[in-house]
Amino acid sequence: MSAPARPLWKGFAVADAVDGDLHGDFVAKGVAFDSREIGPGDLFIALKGEQTDGHRFVDKAFAAGAAGAIVSEAVPSPARSHVRVADTAAALDALAVAARARTQAKIVGVTGSVGKTGTKEALYAVFDRIAPGRAHRSVKSYNNHTGVPLSLARMPADSRFAALEMGMNHAGELAALTRLVRPHVAIVTAIAPAHRAFFPDEAAIADAKGEVFQGLEPGGTAIIPHDSPHRDRLIAAAKPHAGRIWTFGRGEGADVRAREEMRVASGGTFVEALLPDGQVTFTVAQPGAHWVSNALAVIAAVEAVGGDIAVAGLALAEMPGLDGRGARRRVRVPGGEALLIDESYNANPASMVATLGVLAEQPACHRIAVLGDMRELGRESPDFHAGLADPIASANVDFALLVGPEMAALANALEGRVEFEHVRDAATALDRLVSRIGPGDAVLVKGSNAVGLGRLVAALALEAA
Repeated sequence: MSAPARPLWKGFAVADAVDGDLHGDFVAKGVAFDSREIGPGDLFIALKGEQTDGHRFVDKAFAAGAAGAIVSEAVPSPARSHVRVADTAAALDALAVAARARTQAKIVGVTGSVGKTGTKEALYAVFDRIAPGRAHRSVKSYNNHTGVPLSLARMPADSRFAALEMGMNHAGELAALTRLVRPHVAIVTAIAPAHRAFFPDEAAIADAKGEVFQGLEPGGTAIIPHDSPHRDRLIAAAKPHAGRIWTFGRGEGADVRAREEMRVASGGTFVEALLPDGQVTFTVAQPGAHWVSNALAVIAAVEAVGGDIAVAGLALAEMPGLDGRGARRRVRVPGGEALLIDESYNANPASMVATLGVLAEQPACHRIAVLGDMRELGRESPDFHAGLADPIASANVDFALLVGPEMAALANALEGRVEFEHVRDAATALDRLVSRIGPGDAVLVKGSNAVGLGRLVAALALEAA
């Protein structure tokens, strides 16, 4: 991981926070529990997981330059600085609590079925522009029971703003995470049938997402999607915990509402938005209606923490695409170049439809959609997959390459409507795709992370060069 220049933790402060025994003092510039991410001056936390035990990698962490470690077993070389605790997972939580207690930063917590990582990254871009070098965020998609406390533990004490992502796939998980984060603002981006296998219906997903409001600081702000069919359910979840509740969206009555939208030549969208006490115009660099929605949530959050809305607009206009979540790449093909839209990190029915809409608006000689399985959709998975047939046809897709066994239902639904091929895995998809792409084509790649389409994206530039 890249570490901040200023010290993050001193050994005695770590020992005090986690109620551990300090053996040799140290000053840490960063924190990690993955030995592969350790850099010079970092603190290594040796977590015990289902697959492996971090204590096996203590030597490796110190060889990589770790300043110290938190362990629950004897370290291979006792001379190395470390804090001994009974339970390293509990110590990570305790360090997160201490990090949260010492900061005066305004913290925005972000959750939702779709859009949470993009919204978190956009918030960080805004906050870093308002307070350069003093904005913090959770990196990657560190949004679970280990990622959230790690993100807190990495937060410098003098941060002015923080954007922290929180995810879940079971009821009760967000309630625990949000009480660690204690956000001043909590955003629910959208509700969709993600992780449907673990919930009886979409309303139950909304209830689980609504847990994010339980950790709000006194007087905090809940930000809720106005156009969601679960809006009132989310408002009810927020009322016992929020000092104020704002909605965002396109519909009449939204507190932060897009009154006018106009696509610009770059592919982004010019937006005129109404706020509770005024209005603002800005451009969203990323294409697609879903990014307009994300941007409205960002504007609402910045307004809620007293940030500079004009600066927020500038940051949104300049924000680059995110790897796996909309990044655009030019790849060389015989006779010229093609456009690759990288949405390979994750997928659910709502995000599939949104990104197919982006592909539909993209000028191209041919539109190619490489779509991988949408995982964790439960018994209704065949229906959800088959339901993509109409959006694919509406997007004027010239060729659909379907990847994975769960795409069989979509293959059946596409018969006679769109040219397609159904393959078993990402490696086979790459072989088929390379021969199909021509100059001027636009290729959308999207699927659940486990399908491995990210590797296809990485390899495509090499194969097509």
